[in-house]
Amino acid sequence: MGLIREIPPTAGWPLTIRSLIHSLFKKHTRGLLEEDFKKYLGVPCALLTCSGTSAFYLILESLKKISTRSTIIIPAFVCPLIPLAIKRAGLNIRLCDINRDNFDYDMDTLRKICSEDNDILAILAVHLAGIPVDLEAIKETAGKKGILTIEDCAQSLGAEYKGKKTGSLGDFSFFSLCRGKGLTIYEGGLAITTRPEYAGLLADTAKEIIRADILSESLKTAELFGYSIFYRPELFWFAFRAPQIFWQLRNNPVRAMGEYFTPDFPTHKVGAFREYIGHLNFPRLDEENGKQREKTDIYLNRLKDISGIKLITEPGQTKASYPYLTLIFEDTRRRNSCLDAFKDSGLGVSQIYLHAITDYGYLKDIIPAAECAHARELAEKTATLSTSSFLKDPDLESITKKLNKL
Repeated sequence: MGLIREIPPTAGWPLTIRSLIHSLFKKHTRGLLEEDFKKYLGVPCALLTCSGTSAFYLILESLKKISTRSTIIIPAFVCPLIPLAIKRAGLNIRLCDINRDNFDYDMDTLRKICSEDNDILAILAVHLAGIPVDLEAIKETAGKKGILTIEDCAQSLGAEYKGKKTGSLGDFSFFSLCRGKGLTIYEGGLAITTRPEYAGLLADTAKEIIRADILSESLKTAELFGYSIFYRPELFWFAFRAPQIFWQLRNNPVRAMGEYFTPDFPTHKVGAFREYIGHLNFPRLDEENGKQREKTDIYLNRLKDISGIKLITEPGQTKASYPYLTLIFEDTRRRNSCLDAFKDSGLGVSQIYLHAITDYGYLKDIIPAAECAHARELAEKTATLSTSSFLKDPDLESITKKLNKL
């Protein structure tokens, strides 16, 4: 089945090559996508970058100009690109464990770190799986020590915390427009500040570190066209599963999961054409997020009576975007049995991250030692269910039946 039909593990948006070709001949006015984000979030500043990592790096380089502090607190369950961006900015990393059954910080540990360490510049609040973390508690802790907050909204565009969009609550935030993350220009990002006094700071720093690179941008444009062709169940196996099998056969699970990165990520300008594609598709946001939530509701109804599985869902007063749904199994053996059962099914069952951030071998020189038992436990016990628009009723039925059998 996998060779014939492969569902993406996350809810990326399909694009048609016809729409891309048609858009080539349109007038590509600069700044429209940035304006879309500013209006949607109600923020004074949004700057387009070539990736979410580049946007985070831009924020970090800006913060160095306004503070002598040099340490960023990050959760122990996070994308490996996060510590690499901090390293490239020449700042220090402080890890904080998460809760046992969700992606939020262990607040007792976070408060302890903030009370003891006077070098904390910012706390990174990561809305993983499109589920808003408790910004109110994080901001309260940060405010007592004059610490800034940065929202990682790479997976949460359109999610809400107490009636406000994620990305509009912290001092700074960043988004990803990477393939598979919903709104996409193949690879891109937005750096945001909610504070008008920092808008000029971000803009000035962007002029310093973001440069035009025609070759790199041409490659990303070509990859965007490739995405429009291969991001569909009939061809996705060749773009996703085949490379995964290649690295699995070489006993390199980190590369198989696409989790090997280096600090020399690009920071070039996004071309007017790709920016226009983002602007053209921005109006789809609420409708697509609604579809993802509908898929999640189906899963929740069908899996609620299965023993041995917990679901990580939105807490009260929040509204998640759910690019995928996360399951926590009772133990690693059962989780591994699930992944084995779905390995060649083509149904989009996968993982978030292979490890807690402390356990990636290639990061050992930049990740400080820290207690992260909960992050490790989640890495070992979780699996994810796709909420892709490509999933049909028979697919959802097949997934839930397999989980019942397990």
